[in-house]
Amino acid sequence: MSKTFNLPTETVVLPSKGLLYPEDSPLSKGELEMKYMTAKEEDILTNQNYITNGTVIDKLLQSLILTKDVDYNSLLVGDKNAMMIAARILAYGKNYVVNYRGQEYTIDLSLLKEKEIDLEIFKDRKNEFKFTLPKSKIDVTFKILTHADEKAIDKELDGLAKIDTEALPEVTTRLKHVITSVDGSDLDTDIRNFVDNYLLAEDARALRNEILKISPDIKMVFKPEFSPEEGVDIPLGVGFFWPKL
Repeated sequence: MSKTFNLPTETVVLPSKGLLYPEDSPLSKGELEMKYMTAKEEDILTNQNYITNGTVIDKLLQSLILTKDVDYNSLLVGDKNAMMIAARILAYGKNYVVNYRGQEYTIDLSLLKEKEIDLEIFKDRKNEFKFTLPKSKIDVTFKILTHADEKAIDKELDGLAKIDTEALPEVTTRLKHVITSVDGSDLDTDIRNFVDNYLLAEDARALRNEILKISPDIKMVFKPEFSPEEGVDIPLGVGFFWPKL
């Protein structure tokens, strides 16, 4: 009989606490079981096809998930970020060295905190939220993006890039996927027309800030010397999954 080996695993708590997934989804428990990275996953990290088409991190995380029947496409972006941090710590340790303005800093990834969010707003388990645009006073609803939404946005931007490589409408394209209704209409044509022609810049900024405020996620910031009070974004360079040994 072939010898079997035990593989260590870890439970990862999701920033959303599972509150924005259907109750029959395994993600509704607010946690995932992940295995430690093996040599097989290092093969994934070096796969040139995955690197070229931008799917390498997703292929890696999918390989590490042990919880059964997880719909990876339904994962909220913030929950996926938590998985990515956990995968890095389990594989190569908590210390991540970055270069900021010519100086090296060592970030302890295990000290990264979740954003502080009032989870009461998720009590109905529905990924749709109301917001009144402050300037125009128009009522809209919006959702927090999932992995599937991000893929749809990337696909649309890739298509637009083939038409005009110099003027990619990234902000408006994302808003078209985030907004789920405008003034009571959930028709895609109405949402796109509104974003393209009637959404004021002040309102667009206010909406983006509201989305950022309520989106569950990990605080991906650190505070180097002479940084702003809120810190700066952690750069996710090649060393994140390939640290110097």
